[in-house]
Amino acid sequence: SIGINAEYGVIIKDDAPNRLFFSKHLQFLLSYAKNQNSYEYVMSEWLRASGVYWCLTALKLLKNDDLKEGQLYDFVMSCYSKEKGGFGASEYHDPHILYTLSAVQILAMIDRLEDLDVDNIVSFITGLQQDDGSFYGDEWGEVDTRFTFCAFATLALLGRLYDCNVNMGVQFILECRNFDGAFGCVPGSESHAGQVFCCVGALSIANRLHLLDIDQLAWWLCERQLPSGGLNGRPEKLPDVCYSWWVLASLKIIGRAHWLDKASLIKFILAAQDDETGGFADRPGDMVDPFHTLFGLAGLSLLGDTCLEKVNPVLCLPQPLVDNLGLKLEIVCQRD
Repeated sequence: SIGINAEYGVIIKDDAPNRLFFSKHLQFLLSYAKNQNSYEYVMSEWLRASGVYWCLTALKLLKNDDLKEGQLYDFVMSCYSKEKGGFGASEYHDPHILYTLSAVQILAMIDRLEDLDVDNIVSFITGLQQDDGSFYGDEWGEVDTRFTFCAFATLALLGRLYDCNVNMGVQFILECRNFDGAFGCVPGSESHAGQVFCCVGALSIANRLHLLDIDQLAWWLCERQLPSGGLNGRPEKLPDVCYSWWVLASLKIIGRAHWLDKASLIKFILAAQDDETGGFADRPGDMVDPFHTLFGLAGLSLLGDTCLEKVNPVLCLPQPLVDNLGLKLEIVCQRD
């Protein structure tokens, strides 16, 4: 259903999927973990906590509540290190801030946050913050603006944001801003849409969006849209459905989502579905997976698909859950 060339990246043909295969996506997600002997399942152990988060959130956006919450809780807690206070990707894996956020998001969706040793988790996260405001991902010392977002988001979900040094965390984010208004992993690194989302999301949680040059950043983000309607993560790259989240959510937070061509983006996302198995791929014609399925659905939710649950653009959680938790996340009002 597609072709690829250097100028356009992806050309969507007339026979590409053009409607949401709601029930097929449900079947795809519900069946994904049943075959635990599959190659895909075995090889995904290193990110399984995030994989469970992707599947669960996608199911919630599809308004499916027929979930085995006891099994979900048992899996998440098997990833917990009582000694260190964080969660790993799977049982016996070292704790990492990425999977700690995924674990807390899962427990929030199944209403089990009260079962956590919050002080221990908070101690794990705050212990990863460095003197310059940045956060390590784990004890081995990698620094990345993703980890600042993970820290702020996890602490906010636990009601303990200000246990870390928010001001220093914000200052580190600003040091990662480039001349184009966008953000990289660390100071001086290339601007990337995934990092932009993490930095904008963290500033939203910290109520510091006023520190952004919103129109300059929005222009850089809008330049990620290609003639196919899809979005890429940085210049000269192919479009990818996951950027229907990273780019669009960033624009939603700063009140500029209407600067994109909505209709062509919807067309691109829908074309990336598999109309036989369900699920979304990175781009039309490729293999589907839970990661792109979540962010395809989340992008469609942000674009106003009323068949789907409304998604929060900062935390990528169902908006009713965020409301019930009483979280106040800064969102800029839309402006022409």
